Amino acid sequence: MTEITNPVIEEYISTYSSVEPELLKQVNRDTHAEVLMPRMLSGHFQGRVLAMLAQMIRPKRILEIGTFTGYSALSLVEGLTDNGELITIDINEELEDRVRAYFRKSERAEAITYLIGDAIKVIESMHGLFDLVFIDADKHNNLNYYNLIFDKVPSGGFILVDNTLWNGKVANPDLVIKDKDTRNLHEFNVFVSSDTRVEKIILPVRDGITIIRKK
Repeated sequence: MTEITNPVIEEYISTYSSVEPELLKQVNRDTHAEVLMPRMLSGHFQGRVLAMLAQMIRPKRILEIGTFTGYSALSLVEGLTDNGELITIDINEELEDRVRAYFRKSERAEAITYLIGDAIKVIESMHGLFDLVFIDADKHNNLNYYNLIFDKVPSGGFILVDNTLWNGKVANPDLVIKDKDTRNLHEFNVFVSSDTRVEKIILPVRDGITIIRKK
């Protein structure tokens, strides 16, 4: 297994990058202390990357697939335009009260819509376009989510996909063959790389973020 991010380097990056907003510090602390699988949290480094990307894109509408404890949504909403909207979907009802409490504390609380349910069914019922989509849910459905939202992204819009390096496993041919999750992610990466409708690049940010721009 390959370490994508050297912990010492990540700590250095976090120290000399923009500080973590107070609300996100709370989400970070609480998640690591009280929630199972805290590694799923974006965290300081990746959160600042997401916030910066959103601030560069300045989307009017953001769709997030996979909320967890709300860290990435609260990071992305920083770049939302005035009167913009962020919709985030998660299937885990057990975290709902916690996440809604965090969202209520946000300065952009009125811009966040938090939906609980099967993302595939929820997306199928959605209308309108999203300037930015962040896919960070069950990895075996990455391609399904990609196909579902593709026509909901305008030309020039962006799709971000998390965990596309899968701890470096996708670069190991033996694991691609033997491990189903690794194979699914590798096949998704292959599909996107051959999709002529988009421009794309995988960044080695934590577990890998693929940035996709629709032509």
